[in-house]
Amino acid sequence: MKPAPTTAGHPAAILAIILASYFMILLDNSVIFTALPSLQADLRLSTGELSWVQDAYTLVFGGLLLLGARAGDLLGRRRVFVVGLTVFALASLLIGVAPAGWWAIAGRAVQGVGAAIVAPASLSLLTASFPEGRERTRAVALYGATAGIGASLGLVIGGALAHWISWRAGFYVNVPLGAAMIALAPRFLPETGRASGRFDVSGALSATLGVGALVFGIINAAEAGWNSTVTPTAVSAGVVLLATFVLIERKAAQPIMPLRLFASRRRIGAYLARFLYLGAMIAFFFFTTQFMQEVLGFDPLQAGLAFLPMTAVNFAVAMAIPRLAGRLPASAPLLAGILLTLAGMFWLSRAGVGSSYLTGVALPMVLIGAGQGLAFAPLTSFGIAGAPASDAGAASGLVNTFHQVGMCLGLGIAVAAAATVPATGTAAADLTAQVSAALTTGSILLILALGLAAALILPADLAERRTRTLPGDLPTDLPADLPAARPSALPEPVR
Repeated sequence: MKPAPTTAGHPAAILAIILASYFMILLDNSVIFTALPSLQADLRLSTGELSWVQDAYTLVFGGLLLLGARAGDLLGRRRVFVVGLTVFALASLLIGVAPAGWWAIAGRAVQGVGAAIVAPASLSLLTASFPEGRERTRAVALYGATAGIGASLGLVIGGALAHWISWRAGFYVNVPLGAAMIALAPRFLPETGRASGRFDVSGALSATLGVGALVFGIINAAEAGWNSTVTPTAVSAGVVLLATFVLIERKAAQPIMPLRLFASRRRIGAYLARFLYLGAMIAFFFFTTQFMQEVLGFDPLQAGLAFLPMTAVNFAVAMAIPRLAGRLPASAPLLAGILLTLAGMFWLSRAGVGSSYLTGVALPMVLIGAGQGLAFAPLTSFGIAGAPASDAGAASGLVNTFHQVGMCLGLGIAVAAAATVPATGTAAADLTAQVSAALTTGSILLILALGLAAALILPADLAERRTRTLPGDLPTDLPADLPAARPSALPEPVR
C-alpha cells in the first residue's frame, strides 16, 4: 500500500506546525553567523574549528536528506517528523550547554541528523495534507516564503540574542519551540501510512556517503585549497559514489530516489536553479554580515537588524504570490525574482569602504528580498510538480538536498574567490575587496540560475498552461512528463 493524499482536517493548525518546524531548522542555518565572534571567544576556537561549527551541520544535513526522505515514505511521515523534531531539539539543548568546541561541533552534527529528517517530511506532509488547487498553492507559497525568511530572520535573531543574552540563547530557543511542535504534531498532522516494500539499503548508503564526501571535499577546499590531498580525494570519492548510486537506482525495484523524478524538465530546472540560487544567497549572508561588522562598524545586534529591510520586503512579496496564481505563469515570478536578486547582488558587490548603509547595503537588500519573495515558492512548487503521492518524500528530499548542497558549494566557491584577492595593507580595504569578489561570484551563479530557469522551466510551464482550458483550471490532458501519475495525486504548481 502506498501513501495517498489526505484532506486536511485542521488546515490552519497543520500549516502552522509544518511552517514553524521548517522555520526552526532553517533558522539554525543562519542564526550562527552573527553570533560567531562571541561563540569563538567563549569556547576559544581556532578559525578552522569555528568554521566546523557551521560546516558540521551542513555536512550531515546535506548527506542524510535523501535517507530522511525515504524513511518518511516507508515508516510514516508524521512518525518520522516527530522523531526528527525530537533529535533536533535535544541537539539544540546540548549545543546550548556546550563546555568546549568539540561538544558544540558534535551537537551541530546531531542537529543536522534531525534537520535531514524534518525538512523533507515537512514538505511531503504539506503536499499530503492539502488538496491540489488554491489551498495547496497558498500552502506552498507560505512554505517558500519561510525558506527565504528563515535565513534572513535568523541573522536578526542570532545577532539580537548574542548581543543581549548569549550566543547560547540562539540554540536554547529551539527547545521550547521543538517541544511544542512535538506535542502538537500527533494531534493535528495526518499520518500518511507506510509504503510497502524493502528499504533500499545500498542506495541509501551510496547516496549518503556520496553527498557527504562531496560536501566534505567542498568544505575542505575552502579551508585548505585544491592542492590539499584530502580535497580532490574526497570530491572524487563523492562523484564515484554518486555515480554508483545512480546505477543502483536504475536497477532497484523500490529506489530511494526514483529516477523518473528527473524525467520532468520543470523539476530538473527547479533543482538546478535552486542549487545555484542558494549558492549565491549563502555567499551574500556570509560576507554581508562580515562587511557590516568589520567595515561599517556594526555590532552583532545592529548587523542582525540591518537585514530587516530585506526580510520585510521578502515577506510582503511572498504573500502576493498566491494572488498572482492564474494570472501569470509561475515561471514569470520565478524569472523576475532571480533577476531582481541578481540586480541587488551586483549592486551590493560594488559597496566600498566609504559606502553608507542606506545606499550601499539597504537598498540592494530590498531588491534581494523582493527577489527571494518571488523566487522561492515557484522553485519549491516546480521541484515537486507532477510527482505522484508515492514519490512525495523523494521529491521533497531532492528539493532540500539541492538546497543544502548548493549552499555548501556556493560558500566554498565564494570563499575561494575571496581568497584570490591580494592584500593591500588595511584590514577594512582587504575585506571590502574580498566581499566584492565573493558577491560578484554570487552574481555569476545567479546568471546561470536565470539561464537554466528560462531554458528548462519556462517552456514546460507555458506548454502546460496551454492545455488548461476547463473551468476550475483543471488540465484537459496530462503533461508529457507525467505518464504514470493519477490526476488526483498531482501537486498543482504555483502558476
